[in-house]
Amino acid sequence: MNFRAWRETHENEIQGFKSLITSSLAFSLMTVCVKKLGGRLPIAELIMARALISLVITRVMISKVGISPWGKNKKLLLTRGLVGTGALFCIFKALNYLSLSTATVIQYTYPTFTALLGFFILREKLKRRIVVSVILGWIGVKLVVQPIIVNGNEINFPLFAIIIALIGAILTALAYVIVRKLSQTEDSIVIVHYFPLVAVPISLPFLINNAVMPRGFEWIWILGIGIFTQLGQLSITKGLSLLPAGHATSINYTQVLFGTLWGAIFFSENLTIYILAGSICVFGATLISLSAKLDLDLSVRLGKASKI
Repeated sequence: MNFRAWRETHENEIQGFKSLITSSLAFSLMTVCVKKLGGRLPIAELIMARALISLVITRVMISKVGISPWGKNKKLLLTRGLVGTGALFCIFKALNYLSLSTATVIQYTYPTFTALLGFFILREKLKRRIVVSVILGWIGVKLVVQPIIVNGNEINFPLFAIIIALIGAILTALAYVIVRKLSQTEDSIVIVHYFPLVAVPISLPFLINNAVMPRGFEWIWILGIGIFTQLGQLSITKGLSLLPAGHATSINYTQVLFGTLWGAIFFSENLTIYILAGSICVFGATLISLSAKLDLDLSVRLGKASKI
């Protein structure tokens, strides 16, 4: 009985880690699609398109599993949709003014906020290794966020864009803490379903006089935004249902590595010594997080299992 309980918990950890790595990869590819659009289309239009794609996919998934799409805690589900929509507005806006790697690393200050919110709201314990991984990841973020040197000239990023990105990070942290709370009573598909339900009516007023018809490859990038974000949302929601909020989101620092890589490949962004050093710190934070235990050490866990 003890070994079986330990094995089940261990398998949940592994599944949670896999889900979070998948979400990081998916979200990083989503940012590539947004960046590729170059800011020609309004942010609200991208969010509307992303929400409509998500709504179709989610409703099909819900119909297949045969569950109610409305959930139990409707107030908190609506709050999650509202906070998530606000975060996405900020992230997409920041991508129009910042390099992909810079926007990504600023966004990934959110694990720090998530760990703190998880402690204050969910009463999750801040384990030592998680604190160390968050601090190391934060150092990595600070190293990467440096002015860009173009043709020998130092280019500083707009302050308002950095502030918008930070607001997006805070809203992302709050959304993930809410997801962690909702995962105790709600199916992950239902949680994801509430994002488009909120995002569509919020985006619509901004498009009445400002909609722009996509053209050419823009349709592909828009489709990519919808598909990759849907995959990321499903994966992160599943991961957060298996791991504590602070622990889980520290793993998502891997998106910084993905963002840096895609910035170099797709947008010819320079790989400076700061970016390399910051990426190493981020990778180290992920390894520390992977080595940390979920709730208690093995002996305590087995002690609990013996009482089952």
